[in-house]
Amino acid sequence: MSYPGYPPNTGGYPPQPGAYPPQAGGYPPQAGGYPSAGGYPPQGGGYPAPAGGYPPQAGGYPQQPGGFPPQAGGYPQQPGGFPPQAGGYPQQPGASGFPAMQGEPGGAPQGYPGGPAPGQPTPNFPGAPATNPSMPAYGSGVPSHPQAPPISKGYRGSIKDYPGADPLRDVEVLRKAMKGFGTDENAIIELLGNRSRKQRVPLVAAYKTTYGKDLKHDLKSELTGNFEKLVLAMLMSQSAFDAYELREAIKGAGTDEACLIEILASRSNAEIIEINKIYKSEYGKTLEDAITSDTSGHFRRLLVSLSQGNRDERETVDIALAKQDAQKLYAAGENKVGTDESQFNAILCARSKPHLRAVFLEYQQMCGRDIEKSICREMSGNVESGMVAVVKCIKNTPAYFAERLHKAMQGAGTKDRTLIRIMVTRSEVDMLDIRQEYVRTYGKSLYTHISGDTSGDYKKLLLKLCGGND
Repeated sequence: MSYPGYPPNTGGYPPQPGAYPPQAGGYPPQAGGYPSAGGYPPQGGGYPAPAGGYPPQAGGYPQQPGGFPPQAGGYPQQPGGFPPQAGGYPQQPGASGFPAMQGEPGGAPQGYPGGPAPGQPTPNFPGAPATNPSMPAYGSGVPSHPQAPPISKGYRGSIKDYPGADPLRDVEVLRKAMKGFGTDENAIIELLGNRSRKQRVPLVAAYKTTYGKDLKHDLKSELTGNFEKLVLAMLMSQSAFDAYELREAIKGAGTDEACLIEILASRSNAEIIEINKIYKSEYGKTLEDAITSDTSGHFRRLLVSLSQGNRDERETVDIALAKQDAQKLYAAGENKVGTDESQFNAILCARSKPHLRAVFLEYQQMCGRDIEKSICREMSGNVESGMVAVVKCIKNTPAYFAERLHKAMQGAGTKDRTLIRIMVTRSEVDMLDIRQEYVRTYGKSLYTHISGDTSGDYKKLLLKLCGGND
């Protein structure tokens, strides 16, 4: 049984639009050829076909206008040629007729992804995930900065796709759990706690299609308290939930400034743009207008800048530019009377995260003080806490979220909104890294802390999202 729009789990990736069809027997590897260098993006445009080019491949792209016609009996593959590349990157913007790589800005990237220019060290911070652990070192003889040990590669979330999940079967389980006298909370926990977000969100539409009722409404009538809030959060798309949380942080008396910074500093450009669209659609005003009407001063400027979703997302680092930015931050703070918050805002909100990690390292080497301590010395109030949070999130995102979780459960009472938001939004991103940072920093596992600070069905579902003890 399957549900329209819910792809069956076939165990493989579906063919990509515009991809090359399978080739009928490619060229055999040539002696002395270069090894496959997966990781180098294809260059826009490419070299034109040489005279007497290779015979056309079966099923390949049609001959391009202006190219040389295929020659009968052309030259065979020469020794030393490049073997065909398997699984290369999709074509970058700027290469006519090919799809753009998702999430990449226009134009071919400068340099190799995840690494600095040749001869430059890869900057990083102790405890911070490496920009690209697989990036080979250059034998330039230039002394490199201390490197953090690379985190394990691969998927770092605690929740994965459930093999063979069927939304029609899943909504039947949920319906039975809520039908009749009482509610089978364990059935709800077992189902939602073992489905990824892309498997949970379609359940809302499948439930209405099957039973003509609203799943969220039925759950609200059966569940209560923080368990209800957690279940409903798990049935929302990432961006819809972020927009909802931003709305809750702004509306009413008081503003949850930490929530605003947490979401806007940790999401990608594409995610922030999607949040803006949903916020306007759901709440009738732009996110920027909501921020502007509820905040003021340099803190407002910081939030407005972050909410644009326009940060440089290139992975390459220009060390010379990093030194210049470090000098600008020093001149705007420690090296003058007063503080130029606008200069901090311009650099922290526009530069790429790998670049900023290099800037922070250069700054510390330049003035002998960590950038966080300088901000605390030079600023105060919301703008201080906001700038420090942005720096922490950029330096080491899992460590930042580990600290946020610890503060949410520290002392009397629990900040359940923060706990729910982080556990839901990071469970398919970097929860395994957050758990490692948590036990390293606080000497006890996140699983243990949640177990001691929450209870009942709420605790059971949170522990499902946590994914295990450390």
